[in-house]
Amino acid sequence: MPDILLVILAVIFVLGVAINIHEFGHFIVAKLFGMRVEAYSFFGLGPRIWGFKIGHTDYRISAIPLGAYVKLYGDEATAPLEGGDSSGEKVPDTELYELRPRWQKFLVMLGGPFMNIVLALSIPFFGALIYGVPAIPEPIISYVAPGGAAEKAGLKAGDKIVSFEGEANPTWRKIETGAAISPDKPISISVERKGEKIDATITPTRTDRKGQAFGETDMRPEAGISEVYASEVFADTPAMRAGMQNGDRLLAVNGENVRNVEHFMTLVQTNKDAPLNILVERGGQKLELTATAEMHESGQARIGIRPSAKSSKFREPAGIGDAASFAVASNYEIIALTGRVFGQLFSGQRAVKDAGLAGPVGIVSIIANVVREDGFAGLVSILAVISLNLGVFNLLPIPLLDGGQIMVLGIEKVLSWFGATLSMAWKERIQLTGLAVILLLMVFTLFLDISRFF
Repeated sequence: MPDILLVILAVIFVLGVAINIHEFGHFIVAKLFGMRVEAYSFFGLGPRIWGFKIGHTDYRISAIPLGAYVKLYGDEATAPLEGGDSSGEKVPDTELYELRPRWQKFLVMLGGPFMNIVLALSIPFFGALIYGVPAIPEPIISYVAPGGAAEKAGLKAGDKIVSFEGEANPTWRKIETGAAISPDKPISISVERKGEKIDATITPTRTDRKGQAFGETDMRPEAGISEVYASEVFADTPAMRAGMQNGDRLLAVNGENVRNVEHFMTLVQTNKDAPLNILVERGGQKLELTATAEMHESGQARIGIRPSAKSSKFREPAGIGDAASFAVASNYEIIALTGRVFGQLFSGQRAVKDAGLAGPVGIVSIIANVVREDGFAGLVSILAVISLNLGVFNLLPIPLLDGGQIMVLGIEKVLSWFGATLSMAWKERIQLTGLAVILLLMVFTLFLDISRFF
């Protein structure tokens, strides 16, 4: 399949599902309350281009390619964006949205974000049931990159991290994500080494990925016991000159058994450019090879192979309770990290261009990269993230969004205490103001997207 066609289908799948599951939430709650749905636009706002009618509802594609919508009879506040005014049609009062109690309107507005959050929870939940939950490595350092953030902080292979950013006994995931959102920012860290607690400060190395800044600790965790193989032996390298071949299993280095890939890299690095005695297994026979690593400018000692692990335990079976806990924790982590990034943004600790804000171009670029690198499985994961963000974003009190509609319901309730009402003209003004805010936000994020290319 041509690359561009694959990207187009991926974008349609991810955004189509995330947006339509949101609109389906509004649709199904309205139907459950017996409200009449005039139109359900699967794609676009504004005038109808094509569609079909089932019962009272027109299922359509609309002209302006900005999302989708569900239009209810009696809800004319957003009529200009939803293909016109239907207030002249004869509809029983019992089926009109405008005449329903506010609590029912509130639940209709809440239905969209609720379905987005349900989708975001369902994907990791069923993924955990089918494939298991990721095995979380203990916060024990197995490998420290030469000249990297961990080495500069004085950390060594074998150290156990007992505190990170003031949090005791952190998970390796917590360490990775905390560092990722704090490039070039000093972070307190404590390790246990031979029974002694050592306090240090690590400053994650800044890396730019697709124009966005991330921090890296330049260390790897102890991954448990796994078989290590030379998946590729590069030409004209110490390993090839020593007689190593693709597929050789690496058993020991200088008499010390190899536990995993990171441990092998540490053994080579510790030995530097002194001769290495490497015990390998090939075709059921054990062979002893001698190689002397080459020292690169980065300080990295290399023998010229690509080591890989087999039979490593990366996932563990999960029951319903474990899967549910994993789904909630995964989504909470995304929300918490997003909150921390925005906190850094508003406190001046992070520049706007480094905040990770993505507009239309940025979202398409992210989806394109994911489908190229990880295939359909990656698309499902990014769908969960986008759906969660869409659900939470729509709860913001911005007119035109669901949170803005809920805000208007609150204003109407307060006005009713004084015998006043909010006219349709004011409702339309509020919605158009919200549209202007959203368009400005889109233009701003589009500018950020384009600026990353330069």
